[in-house]
Amino acid sequence: MIDNRVEMKMMRKLMMFALMILAVQAAWAERDSTQYLQPTESHMKEARIITQILDFVHYRDIDLNDSLSSVIFDNFIESLDGNKNYFLESDIKSFEKYRFTLDEDLKRGNLVPAFYIFNIYKNRIESRLDYALAHAGDKFNFQKNESFMIDREDEPYAKSEDELDELWRKVLKSQALSLKLSGSTDEKIKEVLTTRYERFQSNVEKYNSNDVFEIFMNSLTEAFDPHTNYFTPLNAEDFEMNSKKSLEGIGATLQQDNDYTKIVELRPGGPAFKSGEVNKDDRVVGIAQGADGEMINTIGWRSDEVAGQIRGPKGTLVRLELLPAGASAGAETKIVTLVRDKINLDDAKPVSEVIQMTENGQKYTLGVITVPDFYLNAEEMETKPDDYASTTNDVKKLIKDLEAQGVDGVMLDLRNNGGGALYEAINMSGLFIPGGPVVQVKYPQNRKDVMDSESTEMFYDGPLNVMINRFSASASEIFAGAIQDYKRGVIVGEQSYGKGTVQQVRGLNEFLRQSTGEELGLMKYTIAKFYRVTGSSTQHKGVSPDIEFPSVYSAEEFGESSQPSALPWDKIDATNFKPLNYVDDQMLTSLKKLHNQRMKTDQLLLDLQFDINELKKSRARKEVSLNYDVRKKEQEDLEQRRAARVKVGASLSELEANKVKDRSLDDLKDPYLKESIRLLADQIQATKKKG
Repeated sequence: MIDNRVEMKMMRKLMMFALMILAVQAAWAERDSTQYLQPTESHMKEARIITQILDFVHYRDIDLNDSLSSVIFDNFIESLDGNKNYFLESDIKSFEKYRFTLDEDLKRGNLVPAFYIFNIYKNRIESRLDYALAHAGDKFNFQKNESFMIDREDEPYAKSEDELDELWRKVLKSQALSLKLSGSTDEKIKEVLTTRYERFQSNVEKYNSNDVFEIFMNSLTEAFDPHTNYFTPLNAEDFEMNSKKSLEGIGATLQQDNDYTKIVELRPGGPAFKSGEVNKDDRVVGIAQGADGEMINTIGWRSDEVAGQIRGPKGTLVRLELLPAGASAGAETKIVTLVRDKINLDDAKPVSEVIQMTENGQKYTLGVITVPDFYLNAEEMETKPDDYASTTNDVKKLIKDLEAQGVDGVMLDLRNNGGGALYEAINMSGLFIPGGPVVQVKYPQNRKDVMDSESTEMFYDGPLNVMINRFSASASEIFAGAIQDYKRGVIVGEQSYGKGTVQQVRGLNEFLRQSTGEELGLMKYTIAKFYRVTGSSTQHKGVSPDIEFPSVYSAEEFGESSQPSALPWDKIDATNFKPLNYVDDQMLTSLKKLHNQRMKTDQLLLDLQFDINELKKSRARKEVSLNYDVRKKEQEDLEQRRAARVKVGASLSELEANKVKDRSLDDLKDPYLKESIRLLADQIQATKKKG
């Protein structure tokens, strides 16, 4: 609860605040006539509430002190100018006086330092946009040998306006060169760049005090952990809408990320999710309507404007130009074509298919169940306890149907499943293990709950494997971890995300002693941690697959362990559980050997490894040439390398013509899925030998 004594001092602090604002405004008037953004009284109140929530109810027991103030300071500067394109070195030096005082300021509700920094930022960005618009039509010398640093995170800030002008000359030249390489004329290049920066300028003019407050509050909350966030009243409505209603679009949640719009969530069952070509943290740099519409560059757009262009009627087509997750600005982009559909934001039912294959003369009928989400209809659970909509009940029906078709084994595909209802992860585990503990949850003050499956016998006791990837998180990790710890099935794929924390969502009004009628924002904050039955936390480490596939996403760059403020991995006591030993070391050794052989001989896997290596090279690149001939040759070399990929044996078309019995497997163009199915067949064979 918020201490009423704070409210009694409000008038005195408001007077002090007003004097500080007047002083800053006077200084600002000498610099620029631009509108000066200021915090409101509600912002001050919310800041005090948020700091008390973090202090008293957040799982992480750390003090809001000078040390944390320094982290908040760095977070705020990073969120504004992470690539060092706007601030001057002198700006940063002038801000240093706030580095160790933000903690006390936040406790008092003093937001003047944050707004002062933001207004300097706004002034700098407007200056840069003026420069860009003045030089959008410049005739660049693309024969000159010079390069552009696209990743400036480790570079120093510019020391002068002249240095910023030179940096932005190269920014414009790089963008113009990219357009020229794609076939644009000089006139078209000028038109595109002018339109881009005029829109960017228009968006900057729309910044308001709520935007500043939300950015600063999230610089605070993310110092505690990456899953603790603040939402302004307007964005809180969007957050709640995305949890309850239906939309027509591609099923992606977007967020502003400096000059880009980033995909922060893929809705299970949506077109983007089902395409397999769109990933979390990809950035949208262009949008085109229909099959032939012009690709409009969206760098500098507000995320709500990008979302408005992506949404559209069911059945219509939209093309996205995406900068892959982790890739630097200027790296190779990809075009993804999607057909909009109606997105049921609170429902993503699992689906199944049957794959026929023949391996070494042995025929297999295999069932694949894709589980995009762990969901539960709580209302139906109350009214129809024997037949309510839930992941477990729907998977149960699919297994029953697959068994009726005589499948030899079942694979569960949990790729990109970001979690959902913990209750369902536990229940679904009970379909494959005969009761017992599934997960442990630890709260502050070392309070611990052990959560058991209520099943008394396995619903399905046949061969099982589970495929995960870097974006399988939370409830997915609990399920996969339980299957692995009980030695019930084989886990294949990539190391999972490593989100082992539990969040709660509450409106800030709930923390007031009495309602004031004000519309305050929303907080999502961490209250607990997950642990496997072995006692190992899923935090940071996630679940490591028994058979690991090549991955473009490293733990250091993606997932929980890439977040500086992520809660640490730790271990508690194991629960009393009994492994089923369906899987043993001998079986895993055999499966790994077969998998490694196919990595050298299977064309899809070879192509996959090639693409991964190329993307890693692109992502690691921090500098690009601004010479037309050099860049043109780089493009041609990449195409030649792609064309010269190592070809193993017959082509896929030849395999399909000569091996009719294997056609169903060979039709699969997803190398991960195809290899997982083959491993399931290997597992079935190993089980027969073992038996």
